[in-house]
Amino acid sequence: MTTFILGASGATGKQLVAQLLQKDQKLKLLVRSLETIPEHWKNNQQVILIQGSISDLSVDELAMHVKDCDAVASCLGHNLTWKGIYGEPRKLVKQAIENICEAIHKKDSSPQPTKLVLMNTTGNRNRDLKEAVSFGEKVIFRIIRGLLPPQKDNEMAADYLRTQIGQNHTSIEWVAVRPDGLIDHDLVSEYEVYPSPIRSALFNPGKTSRINVGHFMACLITMDDLWNQWKGQMPVIYNKM
Repeated sequence: MTTFILGASGATGKQLVAQLLQKDQKLKLLVRSLETIPEHWKNNQQVILIQGSISDLSVDELAMHVKDCDAVASCLGHNLTWKGIYGEPRKLVKQAIENICEAIHKKDSSPQPTKLVLMNTTGNRNRDLKEAVSFGEKVIFRIIRGLLPPQKDNEMAADYLRTQIGQNHTSIEWVAVRPDGLIDHDLVSEYEVYPSPIRSALFNPGKTSRINVGHFMACLITMDDLWNQWKGQMPVIYNKM
């Protein structure tokens, strides 16, 4: 199995790469700079490095990169700087997901749909399930959506999968993974996965370690039973307390 990873050099992307390499998977990694990646990636025969920005790649170029891939994973996110939050591209994640889906259409020649795993956020609701949100949360998220473009971008990316790709697409199956407050841990620990949030992302947030997110995403990609359990959904992942 070969997986194409967007945002591989980010904090969570590196964890996903490590987990997939432990499972002896072949990887294609799109990275902005070769200077920011671990040295062992450069000398690993399981890894193909592609230097560039997702925003600069055409759909045809992406199709060439994913033509022999069984799965695509996105750990893309906006840098927490003024330019990263308010600069272009404001629709980084949504545009990347839209383009990668078009690229999969172009390359589609395999009997099995391509798996697409999107790292999203527990601050985004799954509108297919009509998840309950308090009036106070609705007001605050409306403000956040207006003031912080990354929030709206994450929502639009997941909504594209829900509404445009849907549940019965012939070429693409998808899962949008929603961690709560991200923290750093060195080791995989016990975690719990739910169809919807069990706590308020604003008023009672939980914690999710990046390595656990990487582990869950890697398991989705490599374990068909787990994939079939969650495909077409937006599971929420918490560290077990």
